[in-house]
Formats: sequence, C-alpha cells, structure tokens
Amino acid sequence: MRYLIGTREGLFLHDGSGTPAASGDLSGRSILALRATGARLLAGTDAGLFRSDDVGRSWRPGGIAGREVWDIAVAPSDARVIYVGTQPAALYRSRDRGDSWSEIDALGKTPGAEHWGLPNSSAGARARTIVLDPEAPARCRVGLEVGGVLASEDDGASWTCILPGGNPDIHVMAGDPGRPGVLYATTGFGRMDSREPMERRIAGLFGSADRGRTWRYLWADREPKYTRPMSIDPRPPHALTVACAPSAFVSFRDPGGARSMLYQSTDGAHTWRSLGDAEHSPSPANILAVVPAPDTPGAVLVGTDVGEVWQVSPDARWTLVTRGLPMVQALLPLPDLR
Repeated sequence: MRYLIGTREGLFLHDGSGTPAASGDLSGRSILALRATGARLLAGTDAGLFRSDDVGRSWRPGGIAGREVWDIAVAPSDARVIYVGTQPAALYRSRDRGDSWSEIDALGKTPGAEHWGLPNSSAGARARTIVLDPEAPARCRVGLEVGGVLASEDDGASWTCILPGGNPDIHVMAGDPGRPGVLYATTGFGRMDSREPMERRIAGLFGSADRGRTWRYLWADREPKYTRPMSIDPRPPHALTVACAPSAFVSFRDPGGARSMLYQSTDGAHTWRSLGDAEHSPSPANILAVVPAPDTPGAVLVGTDVGEVWQVSPDARWTLVTRGLPMVQALLPLPDLR
C-alpha cells in the first residue's frame, strides 16, 4: 500500500515499508489537503495548489497562487469538475480536471460576509470544507472557519448562510454515502463575536438530515468537545470516525499531552465507541488527520502532531505505519495508482 503524507514541512511518499521519501518539489511547504482525480494528484498548500501526474514523484504549480488551499473536492457526477476552498475565504472551480480555474465570486457576496474571520487574526476566514451533492450537481455546501455553512442550490450563483446550533466555526463536513441528504459537520469554539463567553459556546459534531438546511447536535455525551478531523467510509456500514481534543491549541508538548480521542459510529451517529487502545485513551499526541484505510471497512489511517501515521482497526488495534515525520496534516492512500 502506498500513501501520500502531507506534513507541515513538506510532502512524503510512503511505499508501505521503510522510510517515507520526501517530495523535493514541495519541500518546506505546509500541506493542507490531498486529493486524487483519476491518475492526477492534487495538493493544497500554504502557497496555492500543486498537481502531479506521475503518482506524486514530481509536482508543479496548479493555480490559485498566493492563497492557502484548505480543501479540494471532486464532483461525484463529473470528475473533470473540481472545487477548491481557500484562505482568505474563497471558492474556485475547474471544469477541466484542474488545468484552469475561475473564482466563484458570489460566495464572497453572501450576506454577513463582512463578519467572517478567525478570532484574533487578520488572515480572514477559511473555506475549509466542501461537500458536493451526488444527486444534484448544482448543489454545493462550503464550511467556513469561522463563518458558518454556506449553501448554494444554483451552481454557485447565490448563497445563503446557516449556523449549525449557532456555531460558525466549521471544520470538516461529509455526506453519508448510505443515506442521501445526510451531512455531518465537526465544529470548534471559534466565534465571529468574541464577546460570547467561552462557557456558553457549543462545539462538537452536528448532523443534518435535509442536505444542510437544518442541523442537530450529536455530541452531547462525548468528551472532549472540540472536533476537527472526520472521515466517513464509502463502504457499508459507512463508519463515521471523529477525532476530538480539548481545544484548538493542545499538543503533545502539553503537560499530560494533547488528550485527544478517536470515536467511531456505524449507525448514523446514534451510538459511539472509542477507538482508543491503552496508549491512546486519551492520546498524548493530537490527531490531526483521519481517512478511511483502503484494506478494511471501518479501519482508518490517522496522522498526529508528533509526526506519526497509524492504522486503527474497528476493534481499536493501533498499528504504526511510520514515525519521525513533521506534524502530519493530510493523508491520501494510493491503492490503484501506478
């Protein structure tokens, strides 16, 4: 099994054994998102988008220079159509597999856009997560950190904004492959209005059964509350896996470690089980990336702030894939590419 491992200090290609090899073309770049579309690989970085047509051996600029690229989404109905979300918050679209890009300007004209932004930062909000509806190509959802869930029904011509449970701090959204119209969103404690007392802020997982029009809170009995990495397995029973931590700023360097947890549900977020073993309940390293593992339904690959990648089985067995890397921020298995 081959993996692309995106870190804070570059991209690494791991062939399943030995030491991962650094991709010199992206050395020193912070890798924020990885996606495959056919044989083409796309990497979102702190310096724009990059692309590879040789299984990650070499990379060249793919457009959108000067912006941080936080998510890359390929349209389920047409792999030539790709969306990219950036910081400052903007949405770009390609209709030719990433050869050219155009900005969807209407997103920045959404009512309330002047209030978007990360707390105590001049960098602006992040268009951090994108969900495209497999049943309706014109329907798009974009989650902003911090700004809310932006919804378009007309191919990006117009947008409305929704705050799940009043929470504008959206991290990762995903659609449920087994239940059309069901969406999930992980959230944190960030607010556009910092006057809201911290003890009143709600964070955790939210779910929607109507394509993101309304949301309900799904994390009342879970700890810790700050949720960020999330994945949903495309294979039945479509295991939903969520990593959480006490706050955005915890790390393995803290006294007692990051105290991060990993939970999984196989019944649409009605019930949960911990995927932590004895050494990861909680985890001293913060879990920053979660993706489905290709070999076993329900298994996941996780990347941590201490530079480790683990494979975690549905029965909470942790197997080390590699260690000694910079902080791991994105993972992409490459099972079928040559």
